[in-house]
Amino acid sequence: MKVLVVDDEVLARERLLRLLHKLQPQGQSWQAADGAQALKLVQQHMPDLLLLDISMPGMDGIEIAARLAELEQPPAIIFCTAYDEYALQALRHQAVAYLLKPVRETELAKALADAGRVNRVQLAALEARDSTAQGGAAGDPAGSDDGEGPRALLVSHTHRGVETLPVAEVRCLLAEQKYVTAISPGRQLLIPDTLKELEQEFGDRFVRVHRNALVARAYITRLQRDEGGAWQVVLEGVSERPQVSRRHLASVKQRLLAG
Repeated sequence: MKVLVVDDEVLARERLLRLLHKLQPQGQSWQAADGAQALKLVQQHMPDLLLLDISMPGMDGIEIAARLAELEQPPAIIFCTAYDEYALQALRHQAVAYLLKPVRETELAKALADAGRVNRVQLAALEARDSTAQGGAAGDPAGSDDGEGPRALLVSHTHRGVETLPVAEVRCLLAEQKYVTAISPGRQLLIPDTLKELEQEFGDRFVRVHRNALVARAYITRLQRDEGGAWQVVLEGVSERPQVSRRHLASVKQRLLAG
C-alpha cells in the first residue's frame, strides 16, 4: 500500500511513519507538512491512502479531503487528530477511519485493514456503475453517468471503529432524534446523515412513507394495517414495520402500483 502522511508536526509524522514501516514493511510512504505539499505529492505518487491531520495552519485536513474528493480516483483517508469534535465532519468526507492522537499501533493496524476492504468494495461499485453506463443505449438516460453517482456504502464511526453497510442491503432508514438508523437483515447502523439528504442522494431507491422513514422499494412485500388501523410497510428480511402517514399513503400506493 502507498501511504502519504500529512501533519504539520514533525514528531507526529515520524511516529506514524515508524508505525507504517512496522506494520507494512513492503509498503511505500511519503510525508507532507501542509496541504499544498500534500496535494502535490498526491499528483506525483497517487497514494492509496492518506493519514491526514485535521487541525493545520493554512489548508486544514477537511479542506484537503474536499479537494481530493474532486479527483476521479481519490485516495482513501484516515483522519488522525487530537480533536474529537471533528468526527462527524470526517464521516461526511467519507473517511475510512478517524483516529485520536497519539495513534496506537493496534488502532492503526485495524484502520489500514479496513482501508483495504473499503477500497475493494468501492472499486467493485465503480466497475458495476461503468458496466451499467456502457450497457445503456446512446441517448438513453438510464445509461448516462455524470460521475457523481450515489454512494455504494453507508459509513459510521462507532465505539467499535469505522463500520460500513452496503446501501443495496438497506431495507429502511428511520430517523430518531439526531441520527438515522439504517436497517438491513441482521444489522443496524447509526449514520450521521439526515433523511432529507439521503432521499435526495438515492432518488427512487427509497420511498418516503413518513416524515421519519424511508423504505427501499425493492424490498417492499406489501402494505398492511396494524391493530390500531394504521398502515404500515412489510419489508423482506426484517421485522421492522415502518408506519405510513396519512400524508404519504396515497403517493406510496401510487408508486407501488407503478412498480
